[in-house]
Amino acid sequence: MIISRKLSQSLFLWFGIASASTAAADLLPRQTPAPTPTAGKAPAVTAVTGCHLHGSQLFCLAGATEYLIESTPTQTTNFPAQFTGCHNHGKTTYCIAPDGEEVKVTAEADAGADAGDKDHDHDHDHDADGDASAGHRHCHFHAGVEHCVGADEHESSQAQCQGAKREYNVGLRVGLLFAILATSALGVFGPILLQSLLPRKLNLAFLILKQFGTGIIISTAFVHLYTHASLMFGNKCLGDLGYESTASAILMAGLFLSFLVEYIGQRVVQAKMRSAGDLTAEERANNLLSAEVVSILVMEAGILFHSLLIGLTLVVAGDTFFLTLFVVILFHQVFEGLALGTRIATIGTDNVRHISHGAVATEGPTRDADKSTSVAGAEPSSASSASSAQIPAAGLSMQKKLGLAALFAFVTPIGMAIGIGVLQKFNGNDKSTLIAIGTLDALSAGILVWVGVVEMWAADWMVGGHGHKAELADANIPTVILAGLGLVAGMAVMSLLGKWA
Repeated sequence: MIISRKLSQSLFLWFGIASASTAAADLLPRQTPAPTPTAGKAPAVTAVTGCHLHGSQLFCLAGATEYLIESTPTQTTNFPAQFTGCHNHGKTTYCIAPDGEEVKVTAEADAGADAGDKDHDHDHDHDADGDASAGHRHCHFHAGVEHCVGADEHESSQAQCQGAKREYNVGLRVGLLFAILATSALGVFGPILLQSLLPRKLNLAFLILKQFGTGIIISTAFVHLYTHASLMFGNKCLGDLGYESTASAILMAGLFLSFLVEYIGQRVVQAKMRSAGDLTAEERANNLLSAEVVSILVMEAGILFHSLLIGLTLVVAGDTFFLTLFVVILFHQVFEGLALGTRIATIGTDNVRHISHGAVATEGPTRDADKSTSVAGAEPSSASSASSAQIPAAGLSMQKKLGLAALFAFVTPIGMAIGIGVLQKFNGNDKSTLIAIGTLDALSAGILVWVGVVEMWAADWMVGGHGHKAELADANIPTVILAGLGLVAGMAVMSLLGKWA
């Protein structure tokens, strides 16, 4: 009996505890286990294509997502177009380069987070198919500074004003200096020697060559010199100029100086002719020759400044662009030499004919004397004709013409030699360098604008000058058409070269 009672009490107590535990469990909030952390998965890509540079970093595309390739290319033009065989190692994605090397690939968003304090900010445009156009850019050198344009222009335009450390092939530059010398000599000496050898029936070919040279000079002034001056003064390393038209103002200064020199020379020639009425036709031709030589010297001054800078900037260009620029400069020197050589070759060639027709001696006592002679009868007129026929050509000697040509032939190699001497110290982004090169380019542009437009274009086609008549003012239509084609061809060819130099 006692055992039964104790057993009942124990059962009652056990059921009471169980009921209390169940009630307590119903009153407490239910707990769910924390999720087990899973390893993060990298984006599932099998290949990245459309590789391009932002600064020194290489990026590729998978669809519309851009990935950073953690492998630095050795040159801006030597990197794979794509990476294939992409796979994951844990959280990290790796792809295989064409040479078999395994490289780490990071999505652009992750690359920006990992960069921390590094500022990775660039813009690029995508077309409708999602392909990036940022990889298409054109880089070239101006005064030793790599200048890039294209879809990556925002990144490339960030100012890097410290001198870049590059490896230069000095031996190649020294050897090609002599190639530039030979090319420049060929361009400038050729027309001078041919002019003395060609028969008169081939003068049309020489006339076309002269107009081709006129186009070369005009295009050099605008496309090469003025553009380069604007780039120098627009360089961010120069800071805020405060006057945006600096290059244009210096060009006008060169234009005005050219006008001033030639105007003073012309006034001196006219004063000599008025003060000495008894000058012979030969003496008048020599005076006009002096004024024409001044014009040629003004033209050559503008070309020499330009050619000196060409030699310097060619040498300091990086090896990745040097050979391309060298080929362009070869053609540039030939064409510019032709432009100068044709003008030197024809110095004084038309003065005698123009004077014998009375176009210069039209005032003062000389004119009265000519009138009195003309009314005396046919015999004095015949004597006058004989006198005109005996006037010697009032041109420069061959030695002097070759001396003027030699200045052009040697100045570009001299610029190259200077560049080789300062190769490891030259910094095209230095403020003083930018100002010096920009000023010389703009001044040279102004000089060549005056010479090309006034002394060459207008003088040959309309107004004449320095004893020369305008040889195309009354020329027949076929000659005018051929000369016009030569003029346009000179402009077009030199403008095309401006794409690279």
